[in-house]
Amino acid sequence: MVDTELPAGDPPPYTFEHAGATITVEEQGDGPRTFVLVHGIGMGRSVFDDLVTHLRAHGRVIAIDQPGYGEAPEPARTLTMERTADLIAAFLCQRGLDRTRGRGEVIVIGHSMGTQVAAELAARHPELVDKIVLAAPTVNVRERTALRQILRLAQDLAMESPRVLAAGAREFVRAGPHLRRKMRAMLSHRPEDAFPRIVAPVLVMRGSQDYVSPRVWCAIVLDLIPHVEYAEIEGCGHETMIRDAGPAARRIVEFVTRPVRPLRPAG
Repeated sequence: MVDTELPAGDPPPYTFEHAGATITVEEQGDGPRTFVLVHGIGMGRSVFDDLVTHLRAHGRVIAIDQPGYGEAPEPARTLTMERTADLIAAFLCQRGLDRTRGRGEVIVIGHSMGTQVAAELAARHPELVDKIVLAAPTVNVRERTALRQILRLAQDLAMESPRVLAAGAREFVRAGPHLRRKMRAMLSHRPEDAFPRIVAPVLVMRGSQDYVSPRVWCAIVLDLIPHVEYAEIEGCGHETMIRDAGPAARRIVEFVTRPVRPLRPAG
């Protein structure tokens, strides 16, 4: 568990345990606005380092290693997207970030598989989420197989920089020997069932060259979410917020610092 009141400044990474699963948490920055960063499959909180640098001037940034990723220990059983969302919800409540405590605005930012967790968090625990960013959302309903996802990721990585490839390889190794069952948990989840239940304003964002999260799939996502807007980051692939987080961060800050005018209602 973690104390609600953390030391002043940026505390060292710490852990939070709930219902037999543990996350590792790192906090930076300060202010009434809180950004919660949720990574994708095979990744960890370290891939958000550049994004944290951009966002910490605008509020507190909380980056999370999901169970079995990064520095978080492997759980006895691989968590579903729903269970991971409930775990993060328990952490946010323990951290004092529910609306009953008069906290500031909470923005949940999910990348890739992290968008599935973020969507479930917003749908299942609306009292904890004020705004949500779905960056490179997965899983495309037309390609919901491990082979298809691996092929699309290979296409995407072919255009990435050595820095991104090195960071991704390191995190995939740290994800351990259970990556297959983690992939199964990701593919068995149906984010399209969670999207219509999200009441918070949503920004859907993708790189213009993203093979894993293509424009046709994002159009389906947009149609399912009640209060939504869309942004495309030119020249970026699936790792939109890893190679150079600046353009994505600017769009996120614009989204969270102004009243949201949904571009398209669901249905």
